[in-house]
Amino acid sequence: MDFPNCTEGGFATNSSSGNDTAEAPGNPPAAQGKILLTLTLSVLAVLTTIINCLVISAIIVTRKLHHPANYLICSLAVTDLLVAVLVMPVSIVYIQKETWVMGWLVCTVWLSVDITCCTCSILHLAVIALDRYRAITDAVAYARKRTGARAGAMIGVVWLLSVLISTPPLLWRHHSVDSLEENECIIRHHHVAFTLYTTLGAFYLPLLLILILYYKIYRAAQTLYMRREASRASRHSCMASSNGSAIPSAHPAGEGPRSPDPCMNPAEKSDSTEERERDRDRDRVRVRVSKPVRRKSHWSESRRSGAGGGGGSRQSQLSQGPRISGSRERKAASTLGLILGAFVVCWLPFFIKEVVVNTCGSCDISIETADFLTWLGYLNSLINPLIYTIFNEDFKKAFQRMMRCNHYL
Repeated sequence: MDFPNCTEGGFATNSSSGNDTAEAPGNPPAAQGKILLTLTLSVLAVLTTIINCLVISAIIVTRKLHHPANYLICSLAVTDLLVAVLVMPVSIVYIQKETWVMGWLVCTVWLSVDITCCTCSILHLAVIALDRYRAITDAVAYARKRTGARAGAMIGVVWLLSVLISTPPLLWRHHSVDSLEENECIIRHHHVAFTLYTTLGAFYLPLLLILILYYKIYRAAQTLYMRREASRASRHSCMASSNGSAIPSAHPAGEGPRSPDPCMNPAEKSDSTEERERDRDRDRVRVRVSKPVRRKSHWSESRRSGAGGGGGSRQSQLSQGPRISGSRERKAASTLGLILGAFVVCWLPFFIKEVVVNTCGSCDISIETADFLTWLGYLNSLINPLIYTIFNEDFKKAFQRMMRCNHYL
């Protein structure tokens, strides 16, 4: 990612390393190391291309994945694919040659795509966090607003902001004579305001937004989990105190439908649709099981005795609920941790370097360090599709069907 002067510490010194290139043939270990580095970076570029293509294809051919939230994932995969196809290969050639050999026009296009796509990838992560936050904290109202058109508008805003952030550096380079060297492709500047504008818009503000949103998501999920625990505990206590009378039984002739459970916790109403459907399915199963009561009274007696003792199968069934929910919450927390961890590890070192190098006149880093930090940021385009799909069962099934060459799903 070549943000303003992002390669100044890395590639700006390439012109001064021409002597090293000339000495490479007489230095086999250095030549072998360069070949190994080129192969490693090429493998990363190929893997990034393949995985993002798989995500895009899965969303296109799988009907179950046609959801506004997945449209954002698809747009992120497209952005990361552009990084893998248009940015990484040129960077590999630049590192291999240690000088720019593709002309001024290709340099301008490469810098434009690099800055815009990397910024867009980062902003996509912030928009996805915002979408998930709204879906959890305002589920009912946001479900009506969460349409394909709204997702498209969010994607359009992300690309517009990316262009606005990336345009000033390119304009600066176009009007800066020092940056138009034939043997290098960089953007030179030493203005603090310019550095703050680009780094804040491209990384630090999105990072702050992501941290706040995912913290709120974690707290909301934790609150929902505690609410479910309280509701289940209240229901279990009511059923135990009534000595099994809460089990639905066949209604006598002429009697109306069973009234709602008076021990139902009002907080249960805020549970998800999936939870309510599971409760209704459980009630239907209980009704079917309780129908033989009039023919075999000893069934009813055994159930009553089990309920009174507090150790029947009904208690074991209820005790499984918290464990399942706890596992779900731990999985969600792990996913959030991976998303934040990968994002911070990949991009924070690069942008710290950007601020330090561009605000400290005497500070500089080696070409190897600059190249490493740049590719560490590129690596996020490989990690993004893995994190956002590997924990999703629908994506896993779609990938499996695609591997078996099934048609439209």
